[in-house]
Amino acid sequence: MLADRKLFTLVSILIGISIILTYSLSSYVTLLFGVKEFHFAIRQAAFGVLGIILMWSIAQLDPDKHLTPIGFTLFIVSAFLMAAMPFLPESLVSAVGGAKRWIKVAGFSLAPVEFFKVGFVFFLSWSFSRKLNSHNGMSIKEEILRVWQYIFLFGLAVAAIAVFQKDLGQVFVLGITFLILLLFGGSSFRLFFSLLSAAILGLIVLILFFPHRMKRIMSWWSGKQDSILAHLPDFISDKLRIPVDEIPYQIGHSLNAIHHGGFFGTGMANGTFKLGFLSEVHTDFVLAGLSEEFGFIGVFTVAFIFLWMVLRIFKIANRTEDKTIYLFCVGIAILLSSTFMLNAYGISGLTPIKGISVPFLSYGGSATIAASIGIGMVLMASKKAVKKSKGEIKK
Repeated sequence: MLADRKLFTLVSILIGISIILTYSLSSYVTLLFGVKEFHFAIRQAAFGVLGIILMWSIAQLDPDKHLTPIGFTLFIVSAFLMAAMPFLPESLVSAVGGAKRWIKVAGFSLAPVEFFKVGFVFFLSWSFSRKLNSHNGMSIKEEILRVWQYIFLFGLAVAAIAVFQKDLGQVFVLGITFLILLLFGGSSFRLFFSLLSAAILGLIVLILFFPHRMKRIMSWWSGKQDSILAHLPDFISDKLRIPVDEIPYQIGHSLNAIHHGGFFGTGMANGTFKLGFLSEVHTDFVLAGLSEEFGFIGVFTVAFIFLWMVLRIFKIANRTEDKTIYLFCVGIAILLSSTFMLNAYGISGLTPIKGISVPFLSYGGSATIAASIGIGMVLMASKKAVKKSKGEIKK
């Protein structure tokens, strides 16, 4: 049977768009770093082509023989690299703000967390399909005892990512994926909401104990408080209101870029907010740059393709009788869609900015290649999905 060609085509289109956006949005950065005009575009093209080749090559493999080895290799190797990074010398790792997130490899920076996300989703899918089933008749205590090992493992991942790498956005995405996979794997809504409540408390602790995160939250709240507090009684709003120094710099320029683009945009390469107003707009703020140069039409088109891709993954999940594949496809769909929404909410000011990239659109080798491997595994697994009437996915 053939892999799902529509999914492959949709992802390839998104990668192609990312190369165009990288060229169009990186003009100021090339001048800032003193590199050639096509420097970032060429690198992103190389990442994109490699991602497409890996995606297609993995799709040709036999899921019964190769899906599990690839998934466990991603999980074990990336987890080992994440655990080792805090102890590696600075000559081997790149650090930002004291956080070691990238390993230097042959002139490139490798982010193990991007590969860990895919491996972690596979491990959970593989394990849940074997150990979780119906929760009928189980108390909340019994359910917690049934999954405590997974909660402990997730806690270790949180420590590695949020504490040592200071990357709360990735923890948020992994947390959402973990909880939804638990639910789809056979746990109850009662356990889901119990763990969600605990996760929210943990998130609050991770914010309160790290001043830079608290400052970011306060900065975001200062810009949003008027629209929210206007609907609350005075005795409540007075206690929640904080002094407003100025609109957060990045969010302010991001919103202005979106407004400037209007319906049709300023045209490719004609944006102005990439000229030093938004830092490295071709990475975390790529959607703001897209909105300015291609307008609402451009954002709608990209969002439509992305949504179509996610729905295609869900369709593959719905058409398989293998629970591991079912959970893995659901997990990858949630991982990609939650990352997209988290970035979109951040650049539009609805939530604080998390510093998280857009899958297949933002500039970056690790994120593009890791996501391509994840989709390649879904494509490989799609060969076991069946269309009830004909025994194959409708192409």
